[in-house]
Amino acid sequence: MSAPEASAAPAHVLVVDDEPQIRRFLEISLRAQGYRVDTADTGEQALRALATRGADLVVLDIGLPDMDGHEVLKALREWSQTPVIMLTVRASEPEKVAALDAGANDYVTKPFGVQELMARVRALLRSRMATGDTPPVFDDGELRVDLARREVFLRGLPLPLARKEYALLALLVGHAGRVVTQPQILREIWGQQHEADTHYLRVLVGKLRQKLGDDPAMPRWIATEPGVGLRFVGQRTA
Repeated sequence: MSAPEASAAPAHVLVVDDEPQIRRFLEISLRAQGYRVDTADTGEQALRALATRGADLVVLDIGLPDMDGHEVLKALREWSQTPVIMLTVRASEPEKVAALDAGANDYVTKPFGVQELMARVRALLRSRMATGDTPPVFDDGELRVDLARREVFLRGLPLPLARKEYALLALLVGHAGRVVTQPQILREIWGQQHEADTHYLRVLVGKLRQKLGDDPAMPRWIATEPGVGLRFVGQRTA
């Protein structure tokens, strides 16, 4: 099996698993293929590493001590499209479907063959988009949204948001500059069965704008595309 070409910068892989022997085994195997490797044994540690150092690919165990791997994946997908291979002993079809629907790129069950895993790593790295991810922090000097830490500050002070208020803001910031349709927002926040319940969204965006002090007639951050959806229009400071 060929390693990454020496002329290119080595790809950066983050391994997230709470079992030390598996973490070490994967680290050795990936380094032998020429990759740069970071490791984490909790979900919180993994998200912090991704926010500060980034990665080209994540190998993510589902069974973590502090949070389920699906939760880690969901939090990561709020601001990053880094390829993720889910690694788990759970081999049921519903489990695989749930992981893929949540944004996983691939799924490998334990025990696994290391050569098969390396082939999947190479395939995902080859198809990785050349464009970068949305930076995990939006900051325009007045509003600061840290998607990795799930923190929001307004004029330097923490802004308390309800869970769905934060989910809406994070979704819009993660798609900054692009229209997010009403059905997509309703599906992401309330579930597929609520795609037609547009009044839910009207109430929620009203509450979020009120907390932000954002005028819908002259929006600084959240603009309405009539009949279509919402767009985050904030501009980061240089």
